[in-house]
Amino acid sequence: MRQMSMSRRRFTSALGLAAACLAAQDLRAQTRLEKVKVSISVGGKGAFYALPLTIAEQLGFFRAEGLDVTITDFPGGAQALQSVLEGGGDVVSGAFEHTIALQGRNQFFQAFVLQGRAPQIALGVSRKTLPAYRGPADLRGKKIGVSAPGSSTNMVASLVLSRYGIKPGEVTFIGVGTGASALAAIRSGQIDVLSSSDPVMTMLEQKGEIRVIADTRTLKGTVEVFGGAVPAGCLYAPLAFLEKNPNTAQALANAIVHSLKWLQTAGPSDLIKTVPEAYLLGDRGLYLASFDKVREAIALDGLIPEDGAKVALKALTSFEPTLKADKIDLAKTFTNEFARKAKAKFKA
Repeated sequence: MRQMSMSRRRFTSALGLAAACLAAQDLRAQTRLEKVKVSISVGGKGAFYALPLTIAEQLGFFRAEGLDVTITDFPGGAQALQSVLEGGGDVVSGAFEHTIALQGRNQFFQAFVLQGRAPQIALGVSRKTLPAYRGPADLRGKKIGVSAPGSSTNMVASLVLSRYGIKPGEVTFIGVGTGASALAAIRSGQIDVLSSSDPVMTMLEQKGEIRVIADTRTLKGTVEVFGGAVPAGCLYAPLAFLEKNPNTAQALANAIVHSLKWLQTAGPSDLIKTVPEAYLLGDRGLYLASFDKVREAIALDGLIPEDGAKVALKALTSFEPTLKADKIDLAKTFTNEFARKAKAKFKA
């Protein structure tokens, strides 16, 4: 009887295990990724602008979603976008406004998870080459460093200049990359003004090497420059990619929202242990001070605000005469379908 009882328990246990295995197989079948290997192109990965992407990579959040992600870093967002346009990548980690500019050229890309709710870009005048700077009029004829021509740093600089009545043709934009290369450009006198993100701008500011004249590293500063809140860093991809690979897009959104959730409670030591040493630019204390400054600009739940898209369009058309607002369908520039599910999953 005892042997029979043991056999029954083993049989019942085996049935339960088999049922669990079948259920797991069914779940995997339902959420099978259309594309496991995904290439993400980013411009300036070491900037806080792309911090959620870095966290997802370093802490294995992409792997946890079944993804095998390769991240390629470019000097600027425009080059990252170009790599995807040329088939060298699947997804871009970059500025939301590119989806608007692309649609203006009949190229349809869609943002599907937000990383930043402010551009986190500041414009700083060199105290070395413009020590007697008095006001915006002094910027005419000067050299302005941006990560790459056509990047978000270029867009923010152009917007600020347009507010001052300065046309893009009245200055010279020079691609200087991000991080150490941007620091070298302003310190060597190669450029007169730098449009860049943190931690670079805080480092230059604290050392007294620049005078900040426009700042979107905070929500308040973003409203002052753009006239309202705008979606900023995000993952965006060709509409065809999202339509063909919805489960893969969901997995990517999940990983980013997981990062956003982690960042909400991460302390200084957590951050220092997670990001690559090179991103600290040789000064841990300053890196953390920079993070404190931009922390509120990091997205909370990955959702893209509809009103923010309208503000971004208005800003772009203010200095891009070829972009016509009435020709842009903002509903096609972003979707919250994936971020909404990710938010529910991680209770972000």
